[in-house]
Amino acid sequence: MFEIQLRRTSPMLHERDLDRVLVHFLSSIGYMKYNPDKDFEEAKKSVGYRLFKECLLLHPEKLWSVDELLTYLNTSRPTLYRYLNKLKSYDLLEEEHEGIAKKYRLRYGDIEKAWSFVEANVKMAMENYRREVEHIASLAREVVR
Repeated sequence: MFEIQLRRTSPMLHERDLDRVLVHFLSSIGYMKYNPDKDFEEAKKSVGYRLFKECLLLHPEKLWSVDELLTYLNTSRPTLYRYLNKLKSYDLLEEEHEGIAKKYRLRYGDIEKAWSFVEANVKMAMENYRREVEHIASLAREVVR
């Protein structure tokens, strides 16, 4: 299931600090539940943030096994899967099987290419909403007649 939070926001194009831009971005799409202005330091230390930045973004070509991620992030399996599943729901992750083990990385090993999948899903969802609104309007017109 595709699910993303859409929020009107200004891109932080003036900011040169990757952490600040990334916390803002990941919070604005609903991946993390932090207020970037108030909870910045806490957000940077979070498992979700570290997974995205340290593992996926800074090592885009590496395929990470669950055990490697658990060890690197020093976290529990449920916590790790909560964030992996969130990234899967955005269609940002590639999942490969090596025997029975699953390995993960950013789709295509490239955040910009991966993001094109998110944009395609948003476009399709918005088109479906538009079609449903048109149908609702049509049904409402029939009731009024």
